[in-house]
Amino acid sequence: QVQLVESGGGLVQPGGSLRLSCAASGFTFSRYAMNWYRRAPGKERELVAFINSPGSSTTYAGFVKGRFTISRDNAKNTVYLQMNSLKPEDTAVYYCGARRGMAEYWGQGIQVTVSS
Repeated sequence: QVQLVESGGGLVQPGGSLRLSCAASGFTFSRYAMNWYRRAPGKERELVAFINSPGSSTTYAGFVKGRFTISRDNAKNTVYLQMNSLKPEDTAVYYCGARRGMAEYWGQGIQVTVSS
């Protein structure tokens, strides 16, 4: 059974940091590219960051570049999103996703709220 389980979300003040984790099981994690997406209230889902299967290449949306870092540990079947200098506009439900060819899996999402 494929599972992607996000953790590490919560409430943080502007300027603070959070580290999201996404633990994968039920598929060969090391063969899949991983993504973090987010959906803010009333907005479309948007890609936040991408990392390829070996972890040698990453890309970021312009609105998080320089503040967020995606990484992965293939030995632990886990992908991370380190979020620094958080802003109120980063408030959203964050989802991790796995993709390989036509196969795609999603986590259930985790809330991140940036507010004073």
